[in-house]
Amino acid sequence: MGSAELWVLVAFLIFIGLLVYVGAPAKILGALDARSAKIKAELDEARALREEAQRLLSDYKRKREEAEREAEAIVANARKDAEFYAADAKAKAEDFVARRTRAAEQKIALAESQAVAEVRAAAAEAAVSAAERVLAGQAKGPLSDELFDRGVSELRTKLN
Repeated sequence: MGSAELWVLVAFLIFIGLLVYVGAPAKILGALDARSAKIKAELDEARALREEAQRLLSDYKRKREEAEREAEAIVANARKDAEFYAADAKAKAEDFVARRTRAAEQKIALAESQAVAEVRAAAAEAAVSAAERVLAGQAKGPLSDELFDRGVSELRTKLN
Protein backbone atom coordinates (compact mmCIF):
# COMPACT_ATOMS: atom_id res chain seq x y z
CA MET A 1 0.00 0.00 0.00
CA GLY A 2 2.46 2.63 -0.43
CA SER A 3 4.93 4.51 1.51
CA ALA A 4 4.44 6.45 4.70
CA GLU A 5 4.92 9.75 2.94
CA LEU A 6 2.00 8.99 0.71
CA TRP A 7 -0.25 8.31 3.69
CA VAL A 8 0.95 11.51 5.38
CA LEU A 9 0.09 13.40 2.21
CA VAL A 10 -3.34 11.77 1.99
CA ALA A 11 -4.02 12.46 5.68
CA PHE A 12 -2.88 16.03 5.25
CA LEU A 13 -5.14 16.60 2.26
CA ILE A 14 -8.08 15.07 4.13
CA PHE A 15 -7.31 17.33 7.09
CA ILE A 16 -7.20 20.40 4.84
CA GLY A 17 -10.41 19.28 3.16
CA LEU A 18 -12.12 18.97 6.53
CA LEU A 19 -10.90 22.39 7.55
CA VAL A 20 -12.29 23.88 4.35
CA TYR A 21 -15.55 21.95 4.79
CA VAL A 22 -15.98 23.17 8.36
CA GLY A 23 -15.17 26.74 7.27
CA ALA A 24 -11.95 27.18 9.22
CA PRO A 25 -10.29 29.41 6.63
CA ALA A 26 -13.23 31.84 6.73
CA LYS A 27 -13.17 31.81 10.52
CA ILE A 28 -9.41 32.37 10.57
CA LEU A 29 -9.72 35.14 7.99
CA GLY A 30 -12.62 36.63 9.99
CA ALA A 31 -10.54 36.52 13.19
CA LEU A 32 -7.59 38.08 11.39
CA ASP A 33 -9.87 40.75 9.89
CA ALA A 34 -11.37 41.44 13.34
CA ARG A 35 -7.89 41.63 14.83
CA SER A 36 -6.82 43.95 12.00
CA ALA A 37 -9.90 46.16 12.55
CA LYS A 38 -9.23 46.25 16.28
CA ILE A 39 -5.60 47.27 15.69
CA LYS A 40 -6.71 49.88 13.16
CA ALA A 41 -9.24 51.27 15.66
CA GLU A 42 -6.54 51.42 18.35
CA LEU A 43 -4.20 53.18 15.93
CA ASP A 44 -6.95 55.66 14.99
CA GLU A 45 -7.68 56.27 18.67
CA ALA A 46 -3.97 56.73 19.39
CA ARG A 47 -3.69 59.15 16.46
CA ALA A 48 -6.73 61.09 17.72
CA LEU A 49 -5.29 61.18 21.24
CA ARG A 50 -1.95 62.36 19.86
CA GLU A 51 -3.66 65.12 17.86
CA GLU A 52 -5.65 66.16 20.92
CA ALA A 53 -2.46 66.15 23.00
CA GLN A 54 -0.73 68.31 20.37
CA ARG A 55 -3.69 70.69 20.35
CA LEU A 56 -3.70 70.89 24.15
CA LEU A 57 0.05 71.42 24.18
CA SER A 58 -0.22 74.27 21.68
CA ASP A 59 -3.11 75.77 23.69
CA TYR A 60 -1.07 75.63 26.89
CA LYS A 61 1.96 77.12 25.13
CA ARG A 62 -0.20 79.93 23.77
CA LYS A 63 -1.75 80.52 27.21
CA ARG A 64 1.69 80.50 28.84
CA GLU A 65 2.96 83.03 26.31
CA GLU A 66 -0.11 85.20 26.91
CA ALA A 67 0.43 84.94 30.68
CA GLU A 68 4.10 85.89 30.25
CA ARG A 69 3.15 88.90 28.12
CA GLU A 70 0.50 89.87 30.67
CA ALA A 71 3.02 89.50 33.50
CA GLU A 72 5.51 91.65 31.60
CA ALA A 73 2.80 94.27 31.05
CA ILE A 74 1.89 94.18 34.74
CA VAL A 75 5.55 94.60 35.72
CA ALA A 76 5.97 97.46 33.23
CA ASN A 77 2.83 99.17 34.57
CA ALA A 78 4.02 98.64 38.13
CA ARG A 79 7.38 100.20 37.30
CA LYS A 80 5.66 103.12 35.58
CA ASP A 81 3.33 103.59 38.54
CA ALA A 82 6.25 103.37 40.97
CA GLU A 83 8.15 106.02 39.00
CA PHE A 84 5.04 108.21 38.94
CA TYR A 85 4.48 107.81 42.68
CA ALA A 86 8.16 108.48 43.39
CA ALA A 87 8.08 111.64 41.27
CA ASP A 88 4.83 112.70 42.92
CA ALA A 89 6.26 112.07 46.40
CA LYS A 90 9.40 114.00 45.49
CA ALA A 91 7.34 116.93 44.19
CA LYS A 92 5.20 116.90 47.32
CA ALA A 93 8.30 116.78 49.53
CA GLU A 94 9.85 119.67 47.62
CA ASP A 95 6.60 121.62 47.92
CA PHE A 96 6.45 120.85 51.65
CA VAL A 97 10.06 122.02 52.12
CA ALA A 98 9.36 125.17 50.10
CA ARG A 99 6.27 125.96 52.20
CA ARG A 100 8.20 125.32 55.41
CA THR A 101 11.03 127.54 54.16
CA ARG A 102 8.58 130.35 53.30
CA ALA A 103 6.91 129.99 56.69
CA ALA A 104 10.30 130.13 58.43
CA GLU A 105 11.30 133.16 56.37
CA GLN A 106 8.02 134.87 57.29
CA LYS A 107 8.58 134.08 60.97
CA ILE A 108 12.12 135.46 60.73
CA ALA A 109 10.86 138.63 58.99
CA LEU A 110 8.16 139.02 61.66
CA ALA A 111 10.71 138.52 64.42
CA GLU A 112 13.00 141.07 62.77
CA SER A 113 10.21 143.62 62.51
CA GLN A 114 9.22 142.98 66.14
CA ALA A 115 12.85 143.34 67.20
CA VAL A 116 13.15 146.60 65.25
CA ALA A 117 9.92 147.85 66.84
CA GLU A 118 11.17 146.90 70.31
CA VAL A 119 14.51 148.63 69.68
CA ARG A 120 12.68 151.73 68.45
CA ALA A 121 10.41 151.66 71.49
CA ALA A 122 13.42 151.28 73.79
CA ALA A 123 15.23 154.09 71.95
CA ALA A 124 12.14 156.26 72.21
CA GLU A 125 11.86 155.57 75.93
CA ALA A 126 15.57 156.35 76.38
CA ALA A 127 15.24 159.55 74.34
CA VAL A 128 12.17 160.57 76.34
CA SER A 129 13.88 159.98 79.66
CA ALA A 130 17.04 161.78 78.47
CA ALA A 131 14.99 164.68 77.18
CA GLU A 132 13.10 164.70 80.45
CA ARG A 133 16.31 164.96 82.46
CA VAL A 134 17.78 167.64 80.22
CA LEU A 135 14.65 169.72 80.22
CA ALA A 136 14.16 169.25 83.93
CA GLY A 137 17.59 170.60 84.58
CA GLN A 138 17.28 173.61 82.24
CA ALA A 139 13.72 174.77 82.52
CA LYS A 140 12.09 175.55 85.83
CA GLY A 141 8.63 176.45 86.85
CA PRO A 142 5.30 176.32 85.01
CA LEU A 143 6.97 176.86 81.64
CA SER A 144 9.15 173.85 82.10
CA ASP A 145 6.22 171.63 82.97
CA GLU A 146 4.30 172.77 79.88
CA LEU A 147 7.30 172.29 77.55
CA PHE A 148 8.06 168.96 79.06
CA ASP A 149 4.54 167.60 78.63
CA ARG A 150 4.29 168.89 75.05
CA GLY A 151 7.70 167.44 74.09
CA VAL A 152 6.95 164.06 75.58
CA SER A 153 3.61 163.77 73.77
CA GLU A 154 5.16 164.87 70.43
CA LEU A 155 8.01 162.46 70.84
CA ARG A 156 5.71 159.57 71.60
CA THR A 157 3.54 160.26 68.56
CA LYS A 158 6.54 160.57 66.24
CA LEU A 159 8.40 157.49 67.49
CA ASN A 160 5.44 155.17 67.57
